[in-house]
Amino acid sequence: MKNAVRNAMTTRRRILLACAATVAAPWVHAHPRGEAFPQRPITLWVPWPAGGATDHTLRLLAELAGQRLGQPVVVQNRGGAGGTLAMPVLQQAAPDGYTIAQLPQPVFRAPHTQKLSWHPIRDTTPILQISGVTFGVLVPAKSSFRRLDELLDFAAEHPGELSIATNGVGTTPHVVLDELFGRRGASYIHVPYKGTSEQMVAVASGQVMAGVNSNGFAPFVDSGALRLLATFGAARSGRWPDVPTLDELGHGIVAMSPYGLAGPRGMPRAVVKTLHDAFKAAVFDPAHIAELAKFDQEIAYLDSVGYARSMRRVFADERRAVERQGLLADGPT
Repeated sequence: MKNAVRNAMTTRRRILLACAATVAAPWVHAHPRGEAFPQRPITLWVPWPAGGATDHTLRLLAELAGQRLGQPVVVQNRGGAGGTLAMPVLQQAAPDGYTIAQLPQPVFRAPHTQKLSWHPIRDTTPILQISGVTFGVLVPAKSSFRRLDELLDFAAEHPGELSIATNGVGTTPHVVLDELFGRRGASYIHVPYKGTSEQMVAVASGQVMAGVNSNGFAPFVDSGALRLLATFGAARSGRWPDVPTLDELGHGIVAMSPYGLAGPRGMPRAVVKTLHDAFKAAVFDPAHIAELAKFDQEIAYLDSVGYARSMRRVFADERRAVERQGLLADGPT
């Protein structure tokens, strides 16, 4: 009798354990004990269209990191929504290390201006910070505008006539433009694009009168297709030392956008370390450094802990900035 009871209890325990395994999160068995990571290709989501500066540099970075990981890192583009479309992917992905994404500045701003299901701190595991971009105001090479003040004066004198392209609604260029023109009591026609390449072509061809974008404009300026009127950095660019900053022109605006890589919430430490070490080596590879230099960028590396700290600070800074502009929504969910 005792043996029968004991056997029944053992069977019941096995059934309960089997049921628990069935309903457990899909990542529970993602890395069986002793299995090395990675065992298959890793997907890196880039929230910008193919062909832009960020896409170029991240594709090279992915290739270099893949060589060190022993598995390819495959880049998938998901442009639109001001660079935030990789966040839903991370939110829904298993935290097994096989899905990672670039986190640009807009993901830390968007939850403060609209109701979203995802949260850039809650729903991510930081891997490392890579670099950062600043921005510039550009016009076609044949434009009559040679100084930023001329552009602003034209907008004030001709309401509703000046068209300016950015890389999307809610991006840093868009936010800075609204602040800059708002101070002058001037208006402009906002023309959002999904990525840098198509936007810069539109500006160079005269489809729009001006554009604001990140350092991806560098080849267009160097080739003479575009004229750079001002940059947003804390200091002048060593590449274009004759171009003033918004700050030194008296506007009191400095705008930089650091970016890095992250995975879904809950990634194992060992997996994060493997990814961090491979991508760190790739970041400091001479080929990657040279690729960044093409777009007037430098390395701004932070490890996983430092990047997590920076992400929290940026998220708080963006909230304060949105509050100042009167754009604060109810907050992230």
